[in-house]
Amino acid sequence: LHEEDLNKLKDQYHRRAHSLYGVSPNCKFGPKGSLLDNSGTVLTIPDPGSQKLNWHKAPLTVLVVKKIYDESVLQPFKNLISWLIEVRKMIVYVESNVLDDGILADDTMFKKYRGRLQTFKQGQDDLTDKIDFIICLGGDGTLLHASTLFQQSCPPVMAFHQGSLGFLTPFTFDNFETQVSQVLDGNASLLLRYRLKCVICKEDSDLGRVSRIKHIDSKSQCAKSHILVLNEVVIDRGSSSFICNIDLYVEGRLVTSVQGDGLIISTPTGSTAYAVAAGASMIHPNVPAIMITPICPHSLSFRPIVVPAGVEIKVMLSPDARNSAMVSFDGRNRQEIHQGESVRITTAQFPLPAVCAKDQIEDWFDRLGECLHWNVRKTQKQFVSSDAYSDTSLVSTSSHSQNGTSSEKTSETDGHL
Repeated sequence: LHEEDLNKLKDQYHRRAHSLYGVSPNCKFGPKGSLLDNSGTVLTIPDPGSQKLNWHKAPLTVLVVKKIYDESVLQPFKNLISWLIEVRKMIVYVESNVLDDGILADDTMFKKYRGRLQTFKQGQDDLTDKIDFIICLGGDGTLLHASTLFQQSCPPVMAFHQGSLGFLTPFTFDNFETQVSQVLDGNASLLLRYRLKCVICKEDSDLGRVSRIKHIDSKSQCAKSHILVLNEVVIDRGSSSFICNIDLYVEGRLVTSVQGDGLIISTPTGSTAYAVAAGASMIHPNVPAIMITPICPHSLSFRPIVVPAGVEIKVMLSPDARNSAMVSFDGRNRQEIHQGESVRITTAQFPLPAVCAKDQIEDWFDRLGECLHWNVRKTQKQFVSSDAYSDTSLVSTSSHSQNGTSSEKTSETDGHL
């Protein structure tokens, strides 16, 4: 058998015999009840455990996103672009600030490839149909930045850990040639990380109309009526000394008024970021859900909740709020919202396809242990059985007896000296 055939056999052998979403529910309830058959609402969701990367054509273009202001990333970056250009014969894109880096400008190795690198203007050039594959060199923030560059369909993303925490970056750079080659050859599992679609709206209560406010992205020179976030949307009180007073709507229904420092609306990916620091539970990225977490609420019973991924959430200032609020998207594009303005949030149609180092389950639990030290503590010692304790006592007594005799002899000898 060829090596490719052996890999397929191994893949089939290790493939799970069950879906990560669980079994399909039995829709017959007792002898006479059943679920109403409505073919118009049937939704087929692929099993996350079987999501594999497939290239319709061989990938030709790759965007390399590196962490800025970090000299430790420079050598891996140079090695990577050299290998991609010389060995894999790929067209390499980088951000324009990479070409303006003073340290790289004087580097002999980088000068050799500088003229062969392609670049783009963020917020102006559409990368949707230009980039086949993304490689990130940095930390979690580098991956979040790469997500902002693709506000619609996003190419597969392979993230190498070159930062601080690295919860979202499962790959190490030691044998990058082998790892990248496997992905380019189509031998990789994908984790589809849900993103949130966010829109800032102006609501006219008198006329009952809702209009969108443009320019969510301050860096973009083109009007952008919405933005996709990978981690979370945060609405907080900003620099105001007053508590934040905002209303929370789910599917058009006012569910509660939030009085505290603010509110976090996060994806399952974002549940291990700001949300977990605010006391939320951690959700596996494959779970289709939205997490709603209060920030320091002035209520002992306001706990984080999880809602279905498809609901629309609306957050707006309460009519009796004493001050405005601030909203930020993945920690960026921070801006003020006033009375009559709202932030509408729902799960986006375009997830971020993250390449797995092992698989969707093992990667996540590895990061929980290595990065967050989840449930790490000293193991409690077991009880010693009564029989073993008796045996130990006998041995200990015998030992003490012998030691005592020896000590006496030693004392006698010492006395004669």
